[in-house]
Amino acid sequence: MAESRPAPVPVVESDDDVAPEQSARVITREMVIMLVVPPVLVAAVFGAFVWWRQTAELDSVEAQQLRWGVIRSLMWEHVQLTLVSAAIVVLVAVPLGIMLTRGRFRAAAPVVVGIANAGQAAPSVGLIVLLFLWLDGGFWTAIYALSLYGILPVLRNTIVGIQGVDPTLVEAGRGLGMTGAMTLFRIEVPLAIPVIMAGVRTSLVLIAGTASLACFIDAGGLGEILQTGISLFRFSLMVTGAVLIALLALLIEWLGRVLELATRPKGI
Repeated sequence: MAESRPAPVPVVESDDDVAPEQSARVITREMVIMLVVPPVLVAAVFGAFVWWRQTAELDSVEAQQLRWGVIRSLMWEHVQLTLVSAAIVVLVAVPLGIMLTRGRFRAAAPVVVGIANAGQAAPSVGLIVLLFLWLDGGFWTAIYALSLYGILPVLRNTIVGIQGVDPTLVEAGRGLGMTGAMTLFRIEVPLAIPVIMAGVRTSLVLIAGTASLACFIDAGGLGEILQTGISLFRFSLMVTGAVLIALLALLIEWLGRVLELATRPKGI
């Protein structure tokens, strides 16, 4: 009589046995290109600018405005304007956007977004001048203007990102005993992070470009080189200011992409 053998016990894989690629962030070829090309392009163009600056024959006005110490100082002022404004935008727009997706505040979302749209539709120079007339010039007046100008993309993307989360996932969390705050911070916000970070990246680029106008209210920045070139009809200064502002905006946009990828939840 043949001996009966017990049926094989199925092996259940734990989370630790899942293939690494299933839990890792999804990185496509397009992402790799967008992460590699911008810094290489910025380095190449800036290297060409350095070579031109070292070999060009400049008059006294151009040489004074394009001294390396002046360029470093103006670039640092431009970076400060951009980063401080972006930090204020994130600290204001993200909590406000989250609040406008909760309960009775949802009805106010179209009104708030409409006001933000109107603020961004206004010419940036006009907004800066209006605040200058109200608050006088300087660094913080420029910060207020840039923050108002850059708030819309982050606010809109925060609302859209949270509203786009699958409701069944929220209901599943509630079924597991999560409170409203727990589902918000453990399910909704993490899943909305890619959309929110896309808005932050867009806001960074807008602020970096608009910061070139801060020089008109004595707030510094690379716009001073451009303004001097226009005022004194120095073509070299005009081109230098435009190129440096464009390179800085491109580099900040690249940093925004890196930050967006770093904060993206695994598996997305």
